[in-house]
Amino acid sequence: MQVVDSTAAMRELSRSWRQSGERVGFVPTMGNLHRGHLHLIDAVQPLCERVVVSIYVNPLQFGPAEDYARYPRTWDADLDHLQQHSIAAVFAPTDAQMYPQGREACSRIEVPGLSDSLEGAARPGHFSGVATVVAKLFNIVEPDIAAFGEKDLQQLRVIQRLVADLNLDVRVLAVPTVREPDGLALSSRNGYLSATQRAQAPLLYQALCQVRDRLRAGEADIGRVEAEAMQALAGAGFRPEYVSVRCVEDLAGPETGCVERVALAAAWLGATRLIDNLRI
Repeated sequence: MQVVDSTAAMRELSRSWRQSGERVGFVPTMGNLHRGHLHLIDAVQPLCERVVVSIYVNPLQFGPAEDYARYPRTWDADLDHLQQHSIAAVFAPTDAQMYPQGREACSRIEVPGLSDSLEGAARPGHFSGVATVVAKLFNIVEPDIAAFGEKDLQQLRVIQRLVADLNLDVRVLAVPTVREPDGLALSSRNGYLSATQRAQAPLLYQALCQVRDRLRAGEADIGRVEAEAMQALAGAGFRPEYVSVRCVEDLAGPETGCVERVALAAAWLGATRLIDNLRI
C-alpha cells in the first residue's frame, strides 16, 4: 500500500495502472474510518484491480461555525484499517496540494437546485465545497468507479448530477447505509456522542421508521407526519432541523409524483449533528 501526498504523483500512479489495463476504484473519505467506509471499499473492490482511498478533511465544505478544527483525525488507526483491505494507494494531500492558490482564491463548482434545500439550506456553501473537492479528486485520481454511501443521500445526488453535467468519465457507485444493531447509521461524528447521547441517538432512525410506516399504511397528510416526527424528536431531547419526505431520484417534493419516496432527517443531539434517511 503506497501513501501518496502529491497530486502529480497520484495522477501519474493512477495513469500507469490504467495504461496497463487495470481499472481504478476510488473511495474518498475524510478519515476517521469506520465500518461504513470499509463497506464502501468492499463494494468497489470486486469491480476493479486497484483501489485508492483518499483521506482529506476538506475545509471548503465546513461553515465558519462548524467542526473543521475538531473533526476527528485518526491517521495511524486509519492506515491500520486500510492495510487489511488490499488498498493500492492512500491519497493524503495537504491543503497546499489541493488549493495551491489558497482556499479563498479557488474556483468553485455549484450544483443548483439539488444543493439548495435540506442540508444545503441548513449549511450554506456546504455542497459547493463538496462538489469542488470531489471534482478535483476525480481529476487527480482519474478513477473508473467511485463509491459513495447512501447515508448522505443528498450529497450522493449532488455528485451524480455533477458527473452527468460535466461529462466526467467515472461511474458513481451508490452503497447502502451501514447501521449499528440498534439502527444508528454509522458516522464519524457518532464519536462525539456521550454514553447517554449514544443511547438516545437511535431514536432518529426510529422516527424515520415511524414516518415510513405511517405513509405505507396510507396516511395522506405528509406535512402532518413530518411535523409530528419533529415533535417526537424534540420531546426525546433532540433539536431537529428537518424531517422531510422527498422523491428518491431528485429529492423534489413528493407532490410532483414519485416512483419512490424517502424520508430524510437532521437533528442535533447535544453538540453533535446527526443525519439519516430511510426509503419509504
